[in-house]
Amino acid sequence: MEMERVTELTMDRRPRKRMRLGWDVVPQPPKAQLGLFTGQEIGNLTSYAPSRAISDHPNSLFVKGLPRNGSPPVRDDDKDGHYMFEIGENLTSRYKIHSKMGEGTFGQVLECWDRERKEMVAIKIVRGIKKYRDAAMIEVEVLQQLGRHDKGGSRCVQIRNWFDYRNHICIVFEKLGPSLYDFLRKNNYRSFPIDLVREIGRQLLECVAFMHDLHLIHTDLKPENILLVSPEYIKVPEYKVSSRSPKDGSYYKRIPKSSAIKVIDFGSTTYDKQDQTYIVSTRHYRAPEVILGLGWSYPCDIWSVGCILVELCSGEALFQTHENLEHLAMMERVLGPLPQHMLKKADRHAEKYVRRGRLDWPEGATSRDSIKAVLKLPRLQNMIMQHVDHSAGDLINLLQGLLRYDPVERLSARDALRHPFFTRDHLRRY
Repeated sequence: MEMERVTELTMDRRPRKRMRLGWDVVPQPPKAQLGLFTGQEIGNLTSYAPSRAISDHPNSLFVKGLPRNGSPPVRDDDKDGHYMFEIGENLTSRYKIHSKMGEGTFGQVLECWDRERKEMVAIKIVRGIKKYRDAAMIEVEVLQQLGRHDKGGSRCVQIRNWFDYRNHICIVFEKLGPSLYDFLRKNNYRSFPIDLVREIGRQLLECVAFMHDLHLIHTDLKPENILLVSPEYIKVPEYKVSSRSPKDGSYYKRIPKSSAIKVIDFGSTTYDKQDQTYIVSTRHYRAPEVILGLGWSYPCDIWSVGCILVELCSGEALFQTHENLEHLAMMERVLGPLPQHMLKKADRHAEKYVRRGRLDWPEGATSRDSIKAVLKLPRLQNMIMQHVDHSAGDLINLLQGLLRYDPVERLSARDALRHPFFTRDHLRRY
């Protein structure tokens, strides 16, 4: 369910592609092609297409002249295999398209009204291309397995239904709020309070522990794939005025009303002991053993969790890089030297990053800017102390366990949940 931007007019200061959700989309003038309306454009839709009478209410949203449960005309997919649609059309007789929420390499996500359950849902419509269809069927299998075992609420997104419609696998999900990344971005990359980080971290580790117990590895944990259940937030005064403060003089930041989260996007999820030769996870959250080609397993999810917690505390990705050697050098700058036994075992693709038993840095750097980017990073302890007013000691200790280089020594999700950062009652402020 990972999404990339629909429309975006503001600059993203961070060097990576990020998903964009419908609530965050800037309205644009109407386009001639089908299927390019966003959620915010619905209110003006009548003026865009005067021949169509479209109401804003999901129960009565309909296209004039089309039977209430009628099928839309059959259209060709676009050149990339994306499903073409118009707002207000049916997606089978059960679902009516209300808005476009996002788009990614996999396809599109649409907000739809479920006539049967009388609720809004998010439907992931996968591109009509074999490799994406195959991946979608694997995701459906994983989601159904998670659902069968989820008795107490695992913090994994719930699959409602799935169907094959005009050569597109469609997966129906509960509708959730924005991703943690999008919330951070709308908040001008200002950090979350430490008590909120604690609650989110606890839920995230509960989800990971649940998946690992089922012998499943998510492999792509990142703030884009963690959604707040509710979009509601409050504004609180921002006492630490910084370069991130808005220029309009309103020194407030947003805090989610609820800390409840759900993990999404199980398209890369794999069973342990399956083929482990391919690269997993989005670059910024990728574990050192993956970069060095040493094979990977459950601990690669734990490394990602550590990176995510630092990002929630600081507002910025821990390792902002696009290149492997620079990435490993950043790790050494923040966490200390990589173990020699790991560097010696680097596979043929990664051995070029190692020279005489140590990382080939800064000699192997591609540019002076790359060296500067590494040098400006503080040590992990200093980074946390800059942003956390209480619980810093416990958090630093937890992160040192989540971000251990050797995957064998890294904390498990269950062990992490027993860490004092989560168990010290007197530190809880919620």
